[in-house]
Amino acid sequence: MDEKALAREELIGLHVTIKECKDSKWTGKSGVIIDETKNTFLIRINDKNKRIAKKIAKFEFEHDEKKTILNGSKIAYRSEDRIKKQGEKLWQKKRKKQGT
Repeated sequence: MDEKALAREELIGLHVTIKECKDSKWTGKSGVIIDETKNTFLIRINDKNKRIAKKIAKFEFEHDEKKTILNGSKIAYRSEDRIKKQGEKLWQKKRKKQGT
C-alpha cells in the first residue's frame, strides 16, 4: 500500500515499527497502535502502553502483509480529520479529471 492510501486508513490496530526517531530510545521499538490523537500514537509495546509524538518519528506500518513507511509529520492530524482530508483531495482530483 502506498503512503497516500495508508494515510487515509484507520491506523488503530495496525502493527507499527519506529524506524527513525529524534529520541533514539524509540528507534526499533514495535507494537500495535491502540489509540491515536492529533499529535501522538499510543502503542502497546511489550505489554505496556507507550505514547509517542508523531512529528518526531518515521513509522513503518504493516497492512495487508505489506510494509509502508510514513513520516509522522505527514499524519499529524486527528484520525477523522486525516481521513477526511485525504478523501477531499481524491474527490477534487476526480472532479478535475471529469472536467466539472
